Amino acid sequence: MPARVEIATTASRASCRYGRTLLLSLMAGGLFLAGACGTAAMESPKRVVSMNVCTDQMAMLVADDGQLHSVSYLAGDPATSVLAVEARRFVVNHGQAEEVFLMQPDLVLAGSYTTRATVGLLRQLGIRVEEFQPETSFDDVRASLRRMGDILGRQSRAEALVAELDGKLARARAHPHRDLTIATYFANSYTSGAGTLIDAVVTASGLTNLATKLGLSGTQQLPLELLVLAKPDMLVDSEARYATPALAQQTFVHPAYRALSEETARVSVPAKYTICGAPFTATAVEMLTEAAASRSESGHAGGAQP
Repeated sequence: MPARVEIATTASRASCRYGRTLLLSLMAGGLFLAGACGTAAMESPKRVVSMNVCTDQMAMLVADDGQLHSVSYLAGDPATSVLAVEARRFVVNHGQAEEVFLMQPDLVLAGSYTTRATVGLLRQLGIRVEEFQPETSFDDVRASLRRMGDILGRQSRAEALVAELDGKLARARAHPHRDLTIATYFANSYTSGAGTLIDAVVTASGLTNLATKLGLSGTQQLPLELLVLAKPDMLVDSEARYATPALAQQTFVHPAYRALSEETARVSVPAKYTICGAPFTATAVEMLTEAAASRSESGHAGGAQP
């Protein structure tokens, strides 16, 4: 290991050990934030820290000025976050218990898959942590927005966002394309079937999801042979491609896939619109609706790519 890397790694480990020692000392001494958090539990939080890219974005949309203090580092990644530019206004965290604790939040927002040790330790320290499940439908998105509004004391703002979402979905429903079948296909030959947010997006677009039609649920692999034999009317994949060859994306360079993509109307939907549920998820619906309309008007496949 190069000397500089070794020194940096050693320093990082020492910092983590110090942070954990500090937390354990505070726990042993009973110096919790329980008193402050307990009295503020029924009030709107004043200093909020989010540790999950989905709660990051939802909080950025709902929170009042100055209410949200910190978001996760993923919130600033334009490939992952729709609100990457907005995220620059907030302090960045990496989901470590010690760094979050030292920010002295009166509320921490986390996803249900956020590191369990971090969530557990923060709660032991008396910090209020609210966890959000991943959204798999637009009803889930509405429920999460309203819950965020309740937690932050911003119910009116949350309702406005729900209305914005419903307006976009209503416009998409005005132009159904049920006769068109669409296949979603991502790295490692994965597709999204019933019970996923992507399936909800496809359904809201008035299209038929090939994966659901084949009886697939959740995120599963769809063999290239089945995809080619199914001959979908439209093909959706992520526009992202690795800079160097990777086994995860070997299907995209396969001759059979190339031939299918050339013969089928193809639309690239950036993953950031479907990773998390929010009003911006309707942008993915709009992309598919526009691509389907173009496909129907042309009367043939032809690489439609908004």
